[in-house]
Amino acid sequence: MAVKLRLMRMGKTKQPTYRVVAADSRSPRDGRFIEVIGTYAPRQAEGKVTLKPERVTRWLSEGAQPTDRVRRLLVAEGILPQPVGDRAGRSRAGGAPAGEQGG
Repeated sequence: MAVKLRLMRMGKTKQPTYRVVAADSRSPRDGRFIEVIGTYAPRQAEGKVTLKPERVTRWLSEGAQPTDRVRRLLVAEGILPQPVGDRAGRSRAGGAPAGEQGG
């Protein structure tokens, strides 16, 4: 079973809040999940994030893959290390660092 750490939308229309959940990758976004490991309220000041760090690290150690947005939240909270050179120095169109483009 492939497990993903992802956001599950909650809240009212135009006022989203999210739960950070561990879920089977085949289940729908707001469907069945295994465990709630935190919350994210993007409309509050600076996007309030509440996580259970010990549960997050457990799921990551068992091979769970975070989605892009959850990965950003985990980096911001200091649970995951900052990605090294992920997109730094890359141009938008070419994909090669500036100065290494052949021609």
